[in-house]
Amino acid sequence: MPDLLSELYFLYQRLNWLSVLDILLVASVFFVILVLVRDTQAVVLLRGAILLILVLVLITSLASLPAFSWLVRTTLPALVFSIPVIFAPEIRRALERLGRAGTGTPLWRISYPEIEAMQNAIKSVVSASARLSARQHGALIVLQRNDRLYEYAQTGVRMDANVTPELLLQIFYPNTPLHDGAVIIAEGHVIAAACVMPLSSSGILNRSPDRQMGLRHRAALGISEVSDAVAVVVSEETGSISVAQAGRLIRRLDTERLENILMAFYQPEEVGALGFFRRVQRWANGRRKE
Repeated sequence: MPDLLSELYFLYQRLNWLSVLDILLVASVFFVILVLVRDTQAVVLLRGAILLILVLVLITSLASLPAFSWLVRTTLPALVFSIPVIFAPEIRRALERLGRAGTGTPLWRISYPEIEAMQNAIKSVVSASARLSARQHGALIVLQRNDRLYEYAQTGVRMDANVTPELLLQIFYPNTPLHDGAVIIAEGHVIAAACVMPLSSSGILNRSPDRQMGLRHRAALGISEVSDAVAVVVSEETGSISVAQAGRLIRRLDTERLENILMAFYQPEEVGALGFFRRVQRWANGRRKE
């Protein structure tokens, strides 16, 4: 114990503001990495890698094992070079998030007429979602924001139609040609239907106690992970309504909460950093009420 206190005192004497800045930078790097891999399958891989490193360090420090130590020194560099390959999807999503942050997530790139058209479309989406939920007809509706979704629209059937509840009900009527896939709404219009969305690679749905969430929910989370779009999902099994945005899922929504959440992402007066933080706060409040 006295030796430990003396070592701590020695470190304290050598501590200066550059050392504090150095420690904060290293801690920030690890914090950002943990935030980026949170709720993804990479958490399990990262946990296993840390456990493996700790076991190897413990074994080599407790006993003199020349052959084993040589093996560890030889293989560890190869493991380090394999990290970009193992965590390639997570690294790609992290770079995409940084790119979107650099261009600005708030709605300063969307004109006011466009926002007004989307607000009118939201009312049709809410009305259609309520009727689809009552009939237990599955649906996936993706609302475009800043990030353009034209590459995903090309995977479906182009429509360029006005958004009405009747149109959405007809699209998602079971066994019709367009019911399987996602509808993309942009600038107040249905630009395409039966679109293929990327599936989520996160572990959120795997840890869910409910097993009714299938490909529609994974696709909703997937498009919200690779873009800033908002996705509305109606479960075919239970009729429950969910909203996915930024890799998060709010479930079991009624029509009032659904409209409030969607409208929060299309407020013309809330632009810039202040508007962004207000929307994040409302999003967090909605998750706490879930």
